[in-house]
Amino acid sequence: MRVPNSVVLPVGTHVDCCQEQEVAEKTHDIMARITAMLAERKSNLAHFVDNLESSEEPKFYVDQWERLKAMESCMLTILNLVAVNCTDHHDIKKLEATVLKHVKNEELFPEVVRVLPPVYRQVEAAIVDIAQSEEVADHGMMDLQYLLSKLSQRKHLASLGRELLQDILRYLHRIGLIVWYEEIKHLENTVFLQPTFLITMFKLLVRHHLVQQLESIS
Repeated sequence: MRVPNSVVLPVGTHVDCCQEQEVAEKTHDIMARITAMLAERKSNLAHFVDNLESSEEPKFYVDQWERLKAMESCMLTILNLVAVNCTDHHDIKKLEATVLKHVKNEELFPEVVRVLPPVYRQVEAAIVDIAQSEEVADHGMMDLQYLLSKLSQRKHLASLGRELLQDILRYLHRIGLIVWYEEIKHLENTVFLQPTFLITMFKLLVRHHLVQQLESIS
């Protein structure tokens, strides 16, 4: 909700636990809840903006007003929910095809037709090569400056600068090849070359019924 012009594809899992009629009913219910949530958000933002504008000293709340107006401009595009059975390979392929179809939609993603400079592909290929090399640990975490030095050792990337690398890393983060939390101070100099490691770690830390499982231990 804080990202301008976001596109969201809701995905419903565990279809195998439901009857066909249930899937249709739950899909309709989820989409209705999303629509209601967005309407409530729009109403709340308008209410907050109105309160600030009608205050006795509105000039003291300019910063808050600007933040609220920025949030108002962050429009969400909600696509139709896709219901999948995660134990069925056919359903996984169906989800993949749906995602690719939407991503290639120029109306949803105008930048999809943007031509990337050759250096973007060169750095992408080099990072994939580095991530798969034996010298990189399984967790794939690497210092940003060290990554730059490793890339600069390659003849065609000898002139690669930190600023350009950061631009390329933002692109690679967006497409999911790497993970780089540049907005988090303690992580801004760390690049995760193996995003799957983070997923595995999160699965160990964030689990369904975790509280109940911990409470059951004597």
